[in-house]
Amino acid sequence: MGVNQQQLKEQYNDKGYFVVRHYFSSVEISQLRKVILKFHQLWKKENETFYKEEAFNSSLITGSQYLAANDRLMLFNFISSPKIMAIVELLIPIKPAFMNTQLFFNPVNAKQKDFWHRDCQYDHDIEGQKEAVKNTQVVHLRVPLFDELGMELVPETHKRWDNEEEFNVRQEVNGKVSSDDLSTGKKISLASGDLLVFSADMIHRGLYGMDRLALDILVFDPAGDFADYVDDDCLPDVSMMNEIDNARLFQNTIDLKST
Repeated sequence: MGVNQQQLKEQYNDKGYFVVRHYFSSVEISQLRKVILKFHQLWKKENETFYKEEAFNSSLITGSQYLAANDRLMLFNFISSPKIMAIVELLIPIKPAFMNTQLFFNPVNAKQKDFWHRDCQYDHDIEGQKEAVKNTQVVHLRVPLFDELGMELVPETHKRWDNEEEFNVRQEVNGKVSSDDLSTGKKISLASGDLLVFSADMIHRGLYGMDRLALDILVFDPAGDFADYVDDDCLPDVSMMNEIDNARLFQNTIDLKST
C-alpha cells in the first residue's frame, strides 16, 4: 500500500478518521471521473427541480437506472479493487459488506449551508443514536474527483457522545443552527487522488465550494443490522458477479440479505 497500515488503523480507532494522500493515480481518477460524470449528468437531468432547489448529494451510483452494464462493472471493480479492499479489510477484517455509494456536490441554491450531523440521526432518536455510536460500524471511504475544500470532522466523536456545544448545534436547539461553526471541528482539505476514511456516526459536515464532486463508498460490519438498508439494484447481478475481479465485498452483502 505504501502506507503504514497499523498507523492508519490506530488513528481510525483513536480519532475516527484518516487521510491517505495521493492514494490513487491520475489514470485511476480519470477513469472513475468519466463514469461518475456520466451518472451525474443524467441524474441532474431527471431530478432537475430537486437538484436546483435543495440537493447536495445523490446515491445508488452503481444502480442500473443511469449507467450501462460496462460502466457499472467499472465501478464495481473500482470499489472492490485491491487499494480499496486493503483499507476496508484493515478496519473490518471479517466479512465486510457493501452498503451503498453516494455522490457529493455543491448545492445550486446558494442559501444552503453545510451542516453538522451524524448519519445515525436520520434513523434514530437520541437514545438510539447513543447506542449506534457505541455499537455500530459503518465506514465512509471518500474519493474526491477534483480538488475540494473537503470535510470538517469532530475527532473522537465516533466513540463519544456530543458535548453541549456540539449537541446544541447538531440538534438546532438553544438558539443554534446546524451550520454554526464548532470549536471542536477539524477541517481536512482534499485533493483529487486522496482518500479520506471516516466513521459515518462521527459528527461531520462536507464543506461546499470549489469543484466539489466526491464519491463515497459505504461499507459495514456484518455484525451490524444494515442489510435491509441495501438496495438490491445497486448490487451486481449473477452474470456481473462473474466479471468482477474480486466480488467478495458484494457477495458478503448478498449473503446477509438472503439470511
